[in-house]
Amino acid sequence: MSIATILSAFLSSLLIQNTIKIQEVVSAPAGMVWIPGGKFLMGGGGNESRPDELPVHSVEVSGFFIGISEVTNREYSKFVQATGYRTIAERAVDWEQLKKQVPAGTPKPAAEVLVPGSMVFQIPAQVEGTNDYSQWWRWVPGACWKNPEGPDSTITDRMDHPVVHVSWPDAVAYTKWIGGSLPTEAQWEFAARGGLESKPFIWGVQPIDATHANTWQGEFPTNNTRADGFVGTAPVGAFPANGYGLFDMGGNVWEWCQDYYHADVYAERIRKISKGEKCIDPVQHVPTRDLRHPDAPETRVQRGGSFLCNASYCSSYRPSARMSTTPDSATSHAGFRVVMSKEQAHARENVVQNSK
Repeated sequence: MSIATILSAFLSSLLIQNTIKIQEVVSAPAGMVWIPGGKFLMGGGGNESRPDELPVHSVEVSGFFIGISEVTNREYSKFVQATGYRTIAERAVDWEQLKKQVPAGTPKPAAEVLVPGSMVFQIPAQVEGTNDYSQWWRWVPGACWKNPEGPDSTITDRMDHPVVHVSWPDAVAYTKWIGGSLPTEAQWEFAARGGLESKPFIWGVQPIDATHANTWQGEFPTNNTRADGFVGTAPVGAFPANGYGLFDMGGNVWEWCQDYYHADVYAERIRKISKGEKCIDPVQHVPTRDLRHPDAPETRVQRGGSFLCNASYCSSYRPSARMSTTPDSATSHAGFRVVMSKEQAHARENVVQNSK
């Protein structure tokens, strides 16, 4: 036996021992819970399922840690203070990037329009149907994560609310700083179901009411009765947790995922499964054309619905519901949460210990 063979075997043994040690020793990072992983049926369940939630298919995910709550303003503030990071909403609009997402020939907007800002939901006095969302969404100069409704607003009394007006890169920047990542669609849905198989909602089968999640009560978008106590975001943990102890997996704010959006990805998985391939830890790494945003070169997935979801308009507080959004988009109803592998949690634990 050669020295190289012996050395290779020794290194492999060390790697296995270290892996086992990590699996045995790593405890849940602060604010996170361990999801053991397993098989589940991914995709729509119930009459409200949409085409891009089908067909239902069997998926297996490895174990992972996930944030008990969405990342809050307090947590994002610490990140900004430590790094000096500026979100996309705090930067002037890059026309060279924006024109890639609009029809060819669209004239360049005036300079006063290409200023830092973000999209803010505003309750309209009246609407003509609900197909034109520009009736309630407004571009507000100066709106950003720390000024959610514009320059005159503040998060001083909302530090425990989920951070909003964060684009996909803004969310990724935070996850890298904290030592984790965004969840894949499969991780997110597995965690959201909380151990309930094929149920339409994170709490089971009962129709949604004001006690289940932070959503819209009344007639969308002109009248919110605030039966749940909130007209906008709510503090994380204000509503019951799911079976895994996770809060706000339905409602409050949309949550960014790793995956590129692909409307037919489930059908593609079924074709592969029919050929004997296993569907383990799937993630869509390749951008594809998105009919919801035909002029955008890429879109990313958001999950979970928001405080704007209503049974008559957007019932996306369901665990299988999917949304596609351009990655540079920031809005007043979108945030994120963090996941970590055991290896990432172990590395994070070492960083924390060494900083003491």
